This record gives sequence, structure tokens and C-alpha cells, in this order.
Amino acid sequence: MTLGDFEARNRERWAEYERLLEKLEKGGKVARAADASSLPRRFRELCIDLSLAEFRMYGERMSAKLNELVIRGYEILYRQRRVGLDRVVRFLAVGFPAAVRREWRLFWLCSAVFWLPFFVVMLSAGHDIQWVQSILGADGMAGMDSMYGGREQQIEHLRDQYGANFMMFGHYIHNNVGIDLRTFAGGLAAGVGTLFYLLFNGIYLGAAAGYVNEACDPESFWTFVSGHSSYELLGMVVSGMAGMRLGLALLNPGRLPRVRALTEAAKSALPLIYGAMLLTTLAAVVEAFWSARFLPSGLKYGVGIAGWMLHVAYFLLAGRRVGDAA
Repeated sequence: MTLGDFEARNRERWAEYERLLEKLEKGGKVARAADASSLPRRFRELCIDLSLAEFRMYGERMSAKLNELVIRGYEILYRQRRVGLDRVVRFLAVGFPAAVRREWRLFWLCSAVFWLPFFVVMLSAGHDIQWVQSILGADGMAGMDSMYGGREQQIEHLRDQYGANFMMFGHYIHNNVGIDLRTFAGGLAAGVGTLFYLLFNGIYLGAAAGYVNEACDPESFWTFVSGHSSYELLGMVVSGMAGMRLGLALLNPGRLPRVRALTEAAKSALPLIYGAMLLTTLAAVVEAFWSARFLPSGLKYGVGIAGWMLHVAYFLLAGRRVGDAA
């Protein structure tokens, strides 16, 4: 193929690509929404054209023209990726904590449904451990005995059970994310499912903590859970908030049709469930790569306390100045 044939065959496509670049470079909203999705494909096509022009030695003029178009396309693609990263950072720094603060009533409701039964059941173990044993069952008690009979026994049990930190991470992700998603989806049952899962987990985890305090080695339990407890339990509460937002929309849609009210509630719940998934993922990371390590108890307790304090500061303070300015 001669230079003239090559240019005639692709001239119109290059012109369309250049018009698209000009629209995107001006930053028009219509252009970003309607045309930006086609830029990566057109960019790849132009890169192939440039390679062919250089391989077939069509001359400096042709190579320079195509190279300029490639550079302009690359700059726009890089800018879009940077904007996407900025959105993630803004969500973490502003959007997520602001969404939790907006739903502060649901935060306290979900926290009460989880924490009140947790402490009641845990403290009741000191008065009547049979009540706690009936909640855990034989398998639950056997699991607590093997996991929290002592710190050396605990590490040996984790190694035998999972073999490697990455296997533990996968197990914790599967377990914790499953709990959060069930808690969130329970909101579709007019919020009853969400409240049930929060109440159930509060009772069961309180029973586990109470049983360990009375029948196992409490230090092996509390040093293990302290590091990741803030991420895991706050993630559960936040997923409960998202579920309750859906449930309340079904119970009280106002003047909107229930389907429309549920759609609007889902938009409000999305930042919460995204944040809950992030907290749960971080909990699995800490649980697999930190909590299972044999380290001094004081260090583990200190990291756990610092985690709770950082979360309190994050949800109370993060993004407030941006919100006030807006």
C-alpha cells in the first residue's frame, strides 16, 4: 500500500478522531458523556496506524502527524484516569464519612441493636454460663476451645486450619462480606431482615466473648480480635444502616411510588455499602496478616485502641470543612 492509499483509506477516521479530541479537550459535558467511551478504541486504532506508518517508512510528515494525535489522546486518557482516582480519594476523605454523618439516627439505631445484646449476653456468662453454652451449641464451644485455649495453641490451630495468611484472608473476606451483604439485603424485608442479622450477630458474638472469658483463655481471644474489631464491627453497623435506609423507603415512601422511593433510597445507601465493603476488606487484611501474629499483648491492645480512636475521629471530622464550604 502506497502512502497515498494509506492516507486516503484512513483520512476520514483520523478526522473523526481529531474532532473527538477537540471536543474532549474543551471539556464539554455532552462530549464526556456521549463520546469519551469510544476514545480508548480509537486511540488503539491510531497507535496501530502509527506503527504501520513507521514500519512502512511513509515519511517524517505522516509519522509526526499521527504521533501528535496519539500524544493528545494519551493526555486525555491519562487525565480521565487521574479524575477517577481523585473521585476515589474524595469518596474516602469526604463522601463516606459525610454519608455516615447524614444517617446518624440509623447509625445509633443499628449500633444499639448490635451492641446492647452483645454486652448483655457477654456479661450474663459470669452469672449463668449454661445460657451462653446453649447459644453456641456443642460445635461452637468446640471451636472456641480449639481457637482460644491459649496463644500458642491458637497460632498452631490457625496454621493447621488455613496453612497460610492468604488462605486466612480469603476465608475472612468470604465470611465477613457475606455477613455484611446479608445484613444489607435484609433491608428489602422492610428492614426486619437487617435488624434480625444485627441482633443475631450481637447475641452470638456476645455469647462467644462471654464463653471465652469464663471457659477459655481470654487473653488469646482479646489480643486476636482487638486489631481488626473496629473495621469489622463498624463495617457491619454501616451495612445495617444501608439496609435500614432501603427498609424505611419501603415502609414510608411518602408521595413517591414505592419503586421510585426504593430507587432513591438505594442511591443514598450506595456510599454506605461501598464504605462497609471497604471496612470489611481492611478487617480481613488486618485479621489475616496482623491479628494472627504472635506479638506482645500490650502492642496488640494498643493497635486495637488506636484503630477505634482513628475511626471515631474519621467519622466525626473527615470532610467537614469541605461540606461547610459547599
